[in-house]
Order: sequence, then structure tokens, then C-alpha cells
Amino acid sequence: MSVELNHTIITARDNRASAEFLAHILDLQVGPESGFFVPVETSNGVTLDFATAAPESITMQHYAFLVSEEEFDASFARIKEAGLTYWADPRQEREGEINYNHGGRGVYFLDPAGHAMEIITQPYGNPEA
Repeated sequence: MSVELNHTIITARDNRASAEFLAHILDLQVGPESGFFVPVETSNGVTLDFATAAPESITMQHYAFLVSEEEFDASFARIKEAGLTYWADPRQEREGEINYNHGGRGVYFLDPAGHAMEIITQPYGNPEA
């Protein structure tokens, strides 16, 4: 059997709000709540299981999503429509910009729990860039 990432747990102040936020931005579906978790499944079958945690126990994490050019346009439009602050870089120094790294486009934004979310149209190290 090959090794694949199946799921990961993302801590949140409100699991449903965070799951719905990301699902809206990426045009994904929120699954039915299961125990402590509200799942959002990506197209490659990885499930992001959002779990409510005490605010002081949430450590900022980074999650990057590879999307098509069309999906980037749609997600970026939803980011702007929501009035979210976004950056071209992970250090949040280039506010209000996107990047063109690796021959594609990318942007960073924060979810309701303060996790750094990134959408990119080309994977890092793209040999065609």
C-alpha cells in the first residue's frame, strides 16, 4: 500500500465556523459532524477535521491548497468579497498583493482561528517555472 495523507485535525475556536469558512473560500462541502469534528474533504480525499479547542491552546498552523487557475480566481474573488486581509508572502509583509511564484499565482489569508491558509496554482519547485 502506498502512503497517503488521510486526514488531519485543525484546531479552531468554533469548529463549524472554521469548517464553513474554508469550505466557502475553496468551494468545498462541509460534512456531517462526527463526534468532536466537523470535516471538510478535499478533491484528493484528504479530510480536514475541525475541532473546537480552547483559544489559548490553538497554535497557528499553515495549510496550502493547490488549485487550478479557475479555482484560484473564484477563491480569490470570495476572499476579496469577504473583505479578508491577504498577502503575497507568508511573513505577511506584502499586504493586498498576490505572488507569481513557481510560474503560478498564490495568496495567503487567515482563517477564523488564525491559521495561515494559502492557495497556489503551481506546486513549489515546479520544474516548468
